[in-house]
Amino acid sequence: MSNIKLIIEERPANIGNFMVGRLLPFREKRMVGPFSFIDHMGPAAMNDHENLDVPPHPHIGLSTLTFLFEGEITHKDSLGSDVVIKPGQVNWMTSGSGIVHSERTPEYLRHSDKMLHGLQIWVALPKDLEQMEPEFFHVEGTDIPAWEQDGVAIKLIAGEAFGRKSPVPVYSPLYFLELKSTRRQKVNIGDYLFGESALYILDGAIESDGHIFEPRQILIANDAKLCEFTMHENTSVYIFGGEAFPEERFIYWNFVASDKELIEKAKQKWIEQSFKPVPGETGFVPLPDPIRNIKH
Repeated sequence: MSNIKLIIEERPANIGNFMVGRLLPFREKRMVGPFSFIDHMGPAAMNDHENLDVPPHPHIGLSTLTFLFEGEITHKDSLGSDVVIKPGQVNWMTSGSGIVHSERTPEYLRHSDKMLHGLQIWVALPKDLEQMEPEFFHVEGTDIPAWEQDGVAIKLIAGEAFGRKSPVPVYSPLYFLELKSTRRQKVNIGDYLFGESALYILDGAIESDGHIFEPRQILIANDAKLCEFTMHENTSVYIFGGEAFPEERFIYWNFVASDKELIEKAKQKWIEQSFKPVPGETGFVPLPDPIRNIKH
């Protein structure tokens, strides 16, 4: 019997002046473990007058993880962080009770041709930490645990797995892994995973139960312990998951919470522009149509 419960195709979504492929949430699967949202950015070739410009916008109840394959993004937030993220590094921003940030092409790249390609991920916070103080961490690529196992190059970008721990300070049991193979290779890593689990194919292809799956799909497992598949040559996949929360999470725009009242308060706070501002930034992303329903 197949271990694949659900196959999610990437769907296009617009984040201002930039198109992304949205992977989560999906109507039949709102979350995988604590992971509530995944966007695949690019790959996008931008010319000398095209730039990423996402003005200040708020978050509550989650941590954001930005991981780039190509290109650079300047991250600024209301804590005063001002960091350029480059490929292989991790930006980990925990909103807690509320944070505001912007994402833009760095000044030194704004008048040249460039590429942008990466993943942006939201990880919901446990109920008792939803209102924690906001935090920001930037982790260098050289500090991410990386090793080879049975012919597969593995990186533990966040969380714990394989008896290793990433320096990214997560707040619930989870894992976010990169697997790369240059040759056809059978992979069996179920013994190292737990909770709910999903696999995103970036490049190449994988085989499972006689079926071939190609890029821009997420495969969600029935049982993480049965995670076995064959990677084709020159394949890159990302495996993410962890322990699911006992409570439902609601999502409205950039807000995630176990209590709709927290979202209503955040909406009002953004309308009033009473979130702490991002130093050096003007302008903001307005709240979407207020009659839009909160997603279950």
